[in-house]
Amino acid sequence: MSTLDLDALIDDPQTRIIVTCGSGGVGKTTTAAALGLRAAERGRKVVVLTIDPARRLAQALGLTELDNTPRAVAEVDPANGGRLDAMMLDMKRTFDEVVLAHATPAKAEQILANPFYMALSSSFAGTQEYMAMEKLGQLHKQAERTGEWDLIVVDTPPSRSALDFLDAPERLASLLEGRFLRLLLAPARGPMRLMSAGVNLAMSVMNKVLGAQVLTDVQTFVAAFDTLFGGFRERADKTVALLREPHTAFLVVAAPQNDALREASYFTERLRAEKMPLAGVVLNRVTTTHVPELSAERSLAAAEKLEEAGKSELTAAVLRLHADKMQQVVSDRKRADRFHRGHRSIPTVDVPALPDDIHDLTGLRTIGELLTAS
Repeated sequence: MSTLDLDALIDDPQTRIIVTCGSGGVGKTTTAAALGLRAAERGRKVVVLTIDPARRLAQALGLTELDNTPRAVAEVDPANGGRLDAMMLDMKRTFDEVVLAHATPAKAEQILANPFYMALSSSFAGTQEYMAMEKLGQLHKQAERTGEWDLIVVDTPPSRSALDFLDAPERLASLLEGRFLRLLLAPARGPMRLMSAGVNLAMSVMNKVLGAQVLTDVQTFVAAFDTLFGGFRERADKTVALLREPHTAFLVVAAPQNDALREASYFTERLRAEKMPLAGVVLNRVTTTHVPELSAERSLAAAEKLEEAGKSELTAAVLRLHADKMQQVVSDRKRADRFHRGHRSIPTVDVPALPDDIHDLTGLRTIGELLTAS
């Protein structure tokens, strides 16, 4: 197994974007925040884009409310001119910014007030992933223009599948450019009498299924949004190209559970197929013990002897807890070893599980040290 050297990655000035990805609940956000903090305190000018962080982690970063603008993180101890800004993605506000930036004021006002747009920008599957990439593109442009950051760390959204982050731009762009919405646009482009019998029939069916008001809202949205369709595809293509650049590094984060490791395997293969730069895998929250020489079997046997003798119930209970933990240690190690054997060419770092949640910068520094321990 090749060891992942994350200090070398964040210290390299050629590394301009780090993307943490993986299935939900594996610690992507904490990993991204810890790496951003460590990079800043080693001299980099960093902005971390987080997606829905836990309340304690948000407070550790000084983000007490949802904010779509990078803010300086308090109490950072920068070296050599380093700095750390952080922000949380506001999906709808980012979508609104795209509309305001690329539509005329009159069109923008019409789109933003449209009920179908409100639903699309707030709850459509894949919108959060797409807007994370839109925001990444915005931050990259700003960094190139102003020089205020030399490293962007992106925490990908908590999706059912890790692959959603790569698939969402294509899916949303296809929806906005698809035949269904183009069909809905037909009445706005010409009199109904000029439409084919097939289109008339389709519109009649949709009117019955969706309802007249919903169909009208969708048609109004499509008509107003028509000039922006091509821009979504163009920006999606540019962001995907940005992710393929050598200055980008993907970190796949997984936990030692079968589902998470399976997702990590799929994602590493997908990144290779898409020719995207995979830096390595962070195997997070691996169960460890300070007494590895005391096996679960020996611990249980000792507990049973104490219980049979009627002695030290507290010690017996502690031994049983240790036995449970050792069983988890062995299970985690087996799954981790199996993953390592199947991905020998991919640099990996194992990060032990901590007993408590991270709720301050000291905790993030601890995670940073564990991520970079050789």
